[in-house]
Amino acid sequence: MGTPHLSRPARVAAGLLSIAIAATLSSCGVLARPDGDAAGTANAGATASGQASAQSPGSRSSTSPSPTPTPTPTPGKGPDCAAVRCTSVLVTGDMLVHAQLWDQARADALAAGAKGLDFGPLLEGQRRYIAKADLAICHQETPVAGPMGPFSAYPSFNVPPQIITAAQQVGYRACTTASNHTIDRGTAGLVRTLDALDAAGLQHTGSYRTEADSQGVLILQTAAAKIAVIEGAYGLNGQTPDFAWQVDMLDPAAMIAKAKKARAQGADIVLGVMHAGEEYASVPNAEQRDAAHALVDSGQFTMIYGHHTHSVLPIEQYKGTWIVYGLGNGITELSPTYVVNNEGLLVRAQFSQDAAGKWTASDLAWAPSVIVRGPYRWCSVAADAPQGPCAGPAADAATRQRTKTVVESMGAATAGAHELLITKEK
Repeated sequence: MGTPHLSRPARVAAGLLSIAIAATLSSCGVLARPDGDAAGTANAGATASGQASAQSPGSRSSTSPSPTPTPTPTPGKGPDCAAVRCTSVLVTGDMLVHAQLWDQARADALAAGAKGLDFGPLLEGQRRYIAKADLAICHQETPVAGPMGPFSAYPSFNVPPQIITAAQQVGYRACTTASNHTIDRGTAGLVRTLDALDAAGLQHTGSYRTEADSQGVLILQTAAAKIAVIEGAYGLNGQTPDFAWQVDMLDPAAMIAKAKKARAQGADIVLGVMHAGEEYASVPNAEQRDAAHALVDSGQFTMIYGHHTHSVLPIEQYKGTWIVYGLGNGITELSPTYVVNNEGLLVRAQFSQDAAGKWTASDLAWAPSVIVRGPYRWCSVAADAPQGPCAGPAADAATRQRTKTVVESMGAATAGAHELLITKEK
């Protein structure tokens, strides 16, 4: 469980042709540099685009009109794409590792004839959902220790880094890292976590090694679009980082400024991520609502989502933009006191580009989940139950209904959000 607290104090790319060419060069993530250049595929795409538009000897003169490029259809993964271009993003809640889970990982490794810790079986149920999206983003809530420990859980986390390896292996490409626990182990723990993410090949944003890094923007490339991720946490459990820039805080003005930078650097889609709220609540608090609405009002964000409360929260469509207030837990131990702590929400948004080049969320789908014990596993309780029963038919139905009631309590169903049934998809 997170630490309780008392208060909560595009620009579209130069042309469809250059987007298509850039997309063929790489499907890897892009970390935009503070100076405005983008590493990896962004620069490569710009270079390729320029070369593609240059005329070769013997071509028509520069005064002749050039043919309008034909957009390359890019339907992406997920539901049918009604537009020329679509891309989908999947997000999950807090990866909160307690001793019960690393004991399970040790038992799973031993069962496979290996030593150490294996979190793969714990996360395996998420794989089939991740496979139905172009990009999956997790939230690494706590710092990690070295591979051999020592490990600790609540209230000052220092968890096994093998959870990060498992997240990458199940299909995640990036994780957010700003939370109330980010500096539980000081700067050393923060840096150790970023090193582990880098070693696993996972992009990240929310906490930083250097001030220069903190000024950059994480931009992730899919075949159809560049997707920026901008996060902020409500607080640090009363702890003070060595440097203020080490962790992104929930400051709408700062997040909007970063979103504008992302747009200037070519981001097509900008996701705002909030780590905030009242623990075990079923409604967002004033800080969450005010911050989310401010981000939407700026016109810079394509979707907002959040975590921290260890409970599923409602989904709202505000001025045409989706706000997923709380995803609950991605993974956690089982709480005998708070049943909502054992539940989570997996959300997949499909984004489509219209004729004017603007990207919006054209489909929003959610799947309810629960953590089961004996052994510990993440398990979907969606209506199609792709893996079969979790805690049993009656318990699964109760979890699904409880989640549905909360998710739809701010009009999400009327606005078009629906349950994700992957067994019915292509």
